[in-house]
Amino acid sequence: MSQTVRTRPEGTGQALSEAYDTALLDLDGVVYAGGNAIAYAVESLATARSGGMHLAYVTNNALRTPDVVAEHLTELGIPTEASDVITSAQAAARLISEQVPAGARVLVIGGEGLRVALRERGLEPVESADDDPAAVVQGFGGADLPWGRFAEACYAIARGVPWFASNTDLTIPSARGIAPGNGAAVEVVRIATGAEPQVAGKPLPPMHRETILRTGAKRPLVVGDRLDTDIEGAFNGEVDSLLVLTGVTDGAQLLAAPPQHRPTYVDSDLRGLLTGQPEVVEAGDGFRCGGWTATAGSMGATSGAWGRLELEGDGEALDGLRALCAAAWTAAGEGTCELDGGKALARLGL
Repeated sequence: MSQTVRTRPEGTGQALSEAYDTALLDLDGVVYAGGNAIAYAVESLATARSGGMHLAYVTNNALRTPDVVAEHLTELGIPTEASDVITSAQAAARLISEQVPAGARVLVIGGEGLRVALRERGLEPVESADDDPAAVVQGFGGADLPWGRFAEACYAIARGVPWFASNTDLTIPSARGIAPGNGAAVEVVRIATGAEPQVAGKPLPPMHRETILRTGAKRPLVVGDRLDTDIEGAFNGEVDSLLVLTGVTDGAQLLAAPPQHRPTYVDSDLRGLLTGQPEVVEAGDGFRCGGWTATAGSMGATSGAWGRLELEGDGEALDGLRALCAAAWTAAGEGTCELDGGKALARLGL
């Protein structure tokens, strides 16, 4: 896919909730963390919805069913129907249904979300490699998933049964910190079998297709906290994205982002849906946003010897971060920025 390389966050005078018809919102790290609503999420989403924006919740977590997710969001104060929730389990079930006979048995390594999604597609979930499955599907099963479930997957895969994974996120945010995600469990089976799964979830096309089919979005905005799933998924789907800094991505990771991980917009939290975004403009040898100007330091003769990012001025920390993104991404071009932005980020408190 050929796309223009993004060298700075975009600006717009129109509120994002007015410029886009549908927000495709990640859940963990964006709307809630550890089951509790993230600051400003409930109020911001209510305002966006009242203004006419359709809200859809798109998660790589295949453990819970859409009904359970919708109930949880409603309890948090975000009224949600099950049809507003799209999971990687649903994307995986559609992918499997296109490759196996109707009514086929599928060995499930994961939770109830996968079983419900498979039944929705007319497939029969089974628990053992001895049940003659036509496919194996693996999704996040929670902290209590027995080790023996991985063995069942390995037995079936060794017999030539195709293997599908809902997603390969190595980590998942929790109330106590960062915990292993489904990707870590997928690695266990990969190491044991030498096989490679077909992956349905973000950032790959099956998840984006599932989301568009279910929401009917014409001008969607992907909203997420992860560069390698949410933002890359938007890049692969050729739609715009908003990165919020309430989850796993920090300032240093954002500055070092390669083209497929560079969001259209950057904001602190979901309040960013309700406002326009400031312009980042060229200013001499650097880039200015708000009261800040960022430059790419002393340029050396070879990549990796470029020195560090410099930041001058004052004002909103996010404006400084946006200016730094422009300097870093422009210097990196189609690669990953190797400039040292630590001092500049520390000045912003990021």
